[in-house]
Amino acid sequence: MNFTKSLLGAAALALAAGTSFAEPGLIYDTGTKFDGSFNEAAYNGAEAWAAETGGSYAEIELAEAAQREQAIRRLADRGHNPVVMTGFSFADTLNSVAPEYPDTTFVIIDSVVDQPNVRSVVFREHEGSYLVGVLAGMATETGTVGFIGGMDIGLISRFGCGYAQGVVSVNEGASVLENMVGVDDSAWVDVVRGGEIARTQISRNADVIFAAAGLTGEGVLQTAAENEIFGIGVDSNQNHLQPGSVLTSMIKRVDLAVYDAFLAGDATETGVFSFGVAEDGVGWSLDEHNEALISEEMQAAVEAAREGILNGDIVVHNYTDDDTCPVEMQ
Repeated sequence: MNFTKSLLGAAALALAAGTSFAEPGLIYDTGTKFDGSFNEAAYNGAEAWAAETGGSYAEIELAEAAQREQAIRRLADRGHNPVVMTGFSFADTLNSVAPEYPDTTFVIIDSVVDQPNVRSVVFREHEGSYLVGVLAGMATETGTVGFIGGMDIGLISRFGCGYAQGVVSVNEGASVLENMVGVDDSAWVDVVRGGEIARTQISRNADVIFAAAGLTGEGVLQTAAENEIFGIGVDSNQNHLQPGSVLTSMIKRVDLAVYDAFLAGDATETGVFSFGVAEDGVGWSLDEHNEALISEEMQAAVEAAREGILNGDIVVHNYTDDDTCPVEMQ
């Protein structure tokens, strides 16, 4: 199933049913809307919907984590529908609030909330991370690559473990370094700390570093460029942030998740929806900013890996289901 087609199909069904559309709402997680990564992908999806339909939407940027409940209630009280929120950190709050608004459809991205009026959108990040791992394993000259995650949680370890599997699939003797940034929401917005950890990994011979840490990742990419090694972006296509230094980006179609919900409006289907390589929900980026870095051999290898995931020849370990990664990370 093509992810984009599935979204358009859902919207068509909603229109055919004569669905009424309230103005949707979007809540960004802590940090900034223009983080170049997760929040910005959500914003791009909302803007694509607005440009295509001429519709308008409400949006809230959180200054701190304590505002999550207030933001959800504000949009629901004002009749916005659906109300979309970005990030696993909303899960507990939404689980408590959603039953109070049975006529409002809520959408949470990156977590599962088991309520009848909630659409939970999750991604198989381990599959997309495996693909960029293949490229990292082929690009490294030192035989050591790095992974920097925001927090030590299952979601982020899913990125890291999938990445490590991709690395060793093409470079069996490679070492994969792993560090997490922090233990609270500041982990996603600490650009300075991201650079510091990147320098530590570089001192241990890492010459390719993949960051899954929101805005913090920009510090990793900048430090990688300054030290003439490769960085790998995440969620959005970040190749343009440090052209010629970002090897690729692991794409996660948060934008389409938001676009889908906005387009379907009140008819947004609830339940749990998982998107990976098969649905074009995750992948890797190739454009004018990194095309000189990706050889024909590398491109052939990563496309072969993608086909392997699609046909079942390659099964990427899902750390959330089993927290024992088959690849040892240092």
